[in-house]
Amino acid sequence: MKMKSKSDRIFDIINYTLLGIIFFIVAYPLYFVVIASISDPNMVNAGKTLLWPRGITFEGYAKILEYKEILVGYKNSIIYTLVGTIINLVVLIPASFALSRKELVGRGFFSAVCLFAMYFSGGVVPLYLLIRNMGMFDTIWALVLPGAFSVNNMLICRSFFVGNVSEELFESVKIDGGGYMRFFFSIVLPLSKSIIAVMCLYHALGHWNGYLNVLYYMRDPNKYNLQLILKNLTESISTKTLATAGVSAEYLASMQKLNEMVKYSTILIAALPMIILYPFVQKHFVTGVMIGSVKG
Repeated sequence: MKMKSKSDRIFDIINYTLLGIIFFIVAYPLYFVVIASISDPNMVNAGKTLLWPRGITFEGYAKILEYKEILVGYKNSIIYTLVGTIINLVVLIPASFALSRKELVGRGFFSAVCLFAMYFSGGVVPLYLLIRNMGMFDTIWALVLPGAFSVNNMLICRSFFVGNVSEELFESVKIDGGGYMRFFFSIVLPLSKSIIAVMCLYHALGHWNGYLNVLYYMRDPNKYNLQLILKNLTESISTKTLATAGVSAEYLASMQKLNEMVKYSTILIAALPMIILYPFVQKHFVTGVMIGSVKG
């Protein structure tokens, strides 16, 4: 094996040091949330849980599990995320592929319209009125249809198709008697697993963390997603804490303690599904992001 030069070793040391610092900056906040969610809030506020949990308790999680709406929120969030992501991919991938083809009539016009809509939107009020007049209030379609097409993600996908789907592949399909449909489903989609995984993660994360659209368009509490239900839960506990005038100091302290534990527990519960999902698409995610951005 070739020995590394002194400059290469110095570069490796600096590189690994910087990567270690960046990893710590990114990973420590999540680690702190985990240990704070199972630690005594008094220890957390005193700064005694910087590296490991102190006064371990699961009272915050127990309180959340008592809140039956949590399961409803999880179910709704999963449904909204699955349906919304599927619609996003069904709309985004074919549109991006079509806009990547030079022979598409009006390609420049359609691209210009998309870019104009990205920079100049109608705003919240017109969208609210449109959804109300179309009768989509309290339905899943109010959450998944308005954002079904993302221009930013379309630009990434189009760059991927331009840089990675060669014209020779299409010529070979034409020789075999196939057309664009066969080319798209038989050649393009199998070659686009990485960018599809990236778009799936992007859109799934957006739908899972969706809050404002549910707040605007959902009136039935049984249709709230997890984010809104957790927000209502933390607010209700905070309200009880503020409304404890005239009660004993012990009760007030217990409510404040519960509020702190629930706060960290809800953060972890809300983020956990996406944390679990990411390792399964990590390989494709890194590949898709690099190809879709560098080649563009």
